[in-house]
Amino acid sequence: MLKGSLALSMEEILKQLCEWKKIKILELNIQTDHIYMVASVAPKFSVSQVMGFLKGKSSIKILDCRLELKKRYWGRHFWAKGYCVSTVGLDEEKIKKYVKWQTEKDNHMGQLKLF
Repeated sequence: MLKGSLALSMEEILKQLCEWKKIKILELNIQTDHIYMVASVAPKFSVSQVMGFLKGKSSIKILDCRLELKKRYWGRHFWAKGYCVSTVGLDEEKIKKYVKWQTEKDNHMGQLKLF
C-alpha cells in the first residue's frame, strides 16, 4: 500500500512533522505495510508523545491530501493501533544499516516469489 507516490507523500509528511518538533530523522525506510525510522528526539518528549504526534498528524495529513484514501480509511484511522520502539545507544550505526538493508531484503524476497 505505501508505495509509489503515496510513499513519497508519506515521506514528505513525516519529514515536515519531524521538522516542526525538531526531531532529527537519521534513517527512514518506507515499506509497503510499515515504516522503519531512526530518529533523534529531544529528552523533553516521551516516546509515546512522539509516536502519538507522528501517527495522528500524519494520518490527518495523508487523508486530507489523498482523497481516495478517505473512502477506505474513514474516521481518520490510517495506522494500526500499535507500534514498536526501541532506544538506540552504542549500536546506532548497526540499526541504521539494518533499516537501509530492509529495502534490499524486501526486493530480494520479491524476486523469489512465484507468479
